[in-house]
Amino acid sequence: MQEEAFRAAVEFQDELSRVKQGIDLLREKADLRRGFCLMNRAMQISARGRYFEWRPFQLAFLLANMRCLVEPTEEATIVDIVWFATGGGKTETYLGLLITAALLDRLRGKTSGITAWSRFPLRLLSLQQTQRFANALAAAELVRRDEKIAGDPFSLGFLVGGSATPNRVRKEAIYEGDWDADKIDDTPNAFRIIETCPVCRSRSVKTAFDRKLWKLTHFCSNSECSTAGEDLPLYVIDDEIWRFLPTVVVGTLDKAANIARQSGMRSLVGSPWGLCTRPGHGYTYARRNDRKNGCLVPDCTGGNPTDLPIDQSLYAPTFRLQDELHLLRDSLGAVDAHYEAALDSMQEQLSGSKPKILASSATLTGYKKQVAVLYRRAARVFPQPPPRDGGGFWTADSDQLMRRYIALAPRQLTVEFVVDRLVVTLQSAIRQLIKEPNKVCSEIQVDSAFSDFLINLYGTNVIYGNTLQDLDAVVRSSETQYAGLDPAPNVETLTGRTGFDDVREILDRLENPEPDFDKRLHLVAASSMMSHGVDIDRLNIMVMLALPLSVAEFIQATARVGRRWPSIVIVVPKMTRERDASVYRAFPQFVSHGDRFVEAIPITRKSRRVLERTLAGLELARLQLIHEPSSKGSLTTPRHLNALLKEQPQLLDEDREAIKRSLELSPLDEFLNDQVNLWFEGMNRNLREPTADIRFISDLSPTGKAMLSLRDVEEQSPIAGDNS
Repeated sequence: MQEEAFRAAVEFQDELSRVKQGIDLLREKADLRRGFCLMNRAMQISARGRYFEWRPFQLAFLLANMRCLVEPTEEATIVDIVWFATGGGKTETYLGLLITAALLDRLRGKTSGITAWSRFPLRLLSLQQTQRFANALAAAELVRRDEKIAGDPFSLGFLVGGSATPNRVRKEAIYEGDWDADKIDDTPNAFRIIETCPVCRSRSVKTAFDRKLWKLTHFCSNSECSTAGEDLPLYVIDDEIWRFLPTVVVGTLDKAANIARQSGMRSLVGSPWGLCTRPGHGYTYARRNDRKNGCLVPDCTGGNPTDLPIDQSLYAPTFRLQDELHLLRDSLGAVDAHYEAALDSMQEQLSGSKPKILASSATLTGYKKQVAVLYRRAARVFPQPPPRDGGGFWTADSDQLMRRYIALAPRQLTVEFVVDRLVVTLQSAIRQLIKEPNKVCSEIQVDSAFSDFLINLYGTNVIYGNTLQDLDAVVRSSETQYAGLDPAPNVETLTGRTGFDDVREILDRLENPEPDFDKRLHLVAASSMMSHGVDIDRLNIMVMLALPLSVAEFIQATARVGRRWPSIVIVVPKMTRERDASVYRAFPQFVSHGDRFVEAIPITRKSRRVLERTLAGLELARLQLIHEPSSKGSLTTPRHLNALLKEQPQLLDEDREAIKRSLELSPLDEFLNDQVNLWFEGMNRNLREPTADIRFISDLSPTGKAMLSLRDVEEQSPIAGDNS
């Protein structure tokens, strides 16, 4: 214990020295100091009165990471993790660092290109954070214009794809699910990702498709907004992100798998191919049958692209961010580790540098091993854990109670029945407050002038369940057990089955409730999908239907309530489960010391099963993002690849060794080395003797197609339907 204490003391002293070094760098480096000061102006504009100053740990983190902006090579070997309680301001912390980096890029001559790629493990996270990112970047753009700093406008890219936003907009839909200009025109406010203008903050954002420049525009319809008549700097179509290279790209982690499929993904590790000669068309990439000059605008007649406006090495992103690091575990973490290795390897080959990786997490158990597996880097956490609970240097417990936990053990009653009674009781109390505000406020000794305020903060209950079956039961109960409530509660669900547009609508209704209480959402039946990234001040009552399977999920889920106002969490354990019963018996200790019970992250990079699934994507990414741009033509078919191999016969052998190095396979990893060798032998064999069904280079893989998503780990099994 003494050795551990001494080690922690040394780490804390190192933390303080980094903060002091950051102050010294601001004194010494004029450009850095200017960028830092302008960032503070931008964040003040972005805050709009929500907060007026940095919290101590936030300012200290910014100062401690000034060094990575002036000495990026050395700092790139370390992953810096923002560790703080949920709701403590982690997002604003690294937003401040990103804005500083973006301003510094412009001051140093990087007038175009991506500064940071921020990845979220869940769709819900990317939705919630997009508005905050947009607000910060819009504020930074106002500052950039005011200071007359040269370069592209600061902008935001939303890289999710799939059912959320299309990869591209075609002239005519070819396949089912394709989006063309006519279909977008017929869809009111198609793919509107934010509704609140990041400049004037009115709910006035609309979308339209600009056929001349072939892009989907977000614009503010408020005539008094300073952006009136201008497009908001927001790109949500994949092709538009590649064409215009927004300053910051946010999206889901799954999208990284597309490095094997989309040539535009090259801009996330290096430079585009060229610049289209047509104004407003943006950057160009691989030439294809439907884009003869590499321009992503359909039927572009711009001719051969021009050279890039800045040096190729400047285009590579400075940062890769990973939010909610602890969610990268098991198969998702193993697969992502391979793709992180590929991204690092390609960026280093194309630009000569690796990105600085930032991460945030609300739990710390096993973070050093997790970072070593995922990123092959050392891990550093900020702030250092305090020597005692509630007694750290950067934070301290206040005397205000923000979240009270209550556990109720059903005796001879089902959990479902108890939850139903709790919902009826909670909702009845709110309805009584609406009908008799003076009487109820007198009983609870609160001024009746606050009755509407209380109704707004406590009128919506979250019912958190571990299984879809439990949540379906809650929804059924709303149709029968809650019938006596007037008005009947309005219920919505937030689970993996909830569509993207529905999720967005539900979150908007929660953040901006209807004026009439009868029309508001009263109950939200939520699964683990909601346990991360939901930051809504109005959610302050949660009923938990049985305990989650992990302590980390319990901490994250209950942190969805009480983010600004006092809240209550009522846990109804299933006493027939031994784990629930044991937690109930020591519930106060479980809540007080929950961080100590968080399980270490199970993750490995050296899995033969995972390597079998990722190898095709790793090699196709190298062919598409590294070799095709340096070849004389396209690289889509075996014939094209054979022509390139005649000029560079060692190319595949070099790729094989590059992949081994990126995965850090040593001679001791005999089976994994053999697996890589066999895969390349199979690819060479298919290339020399292609079968009739091999048309494209993606068909050459001896282990099947490249992954469509990082979650696409297991083989898919077809399920036949029978209507009889």
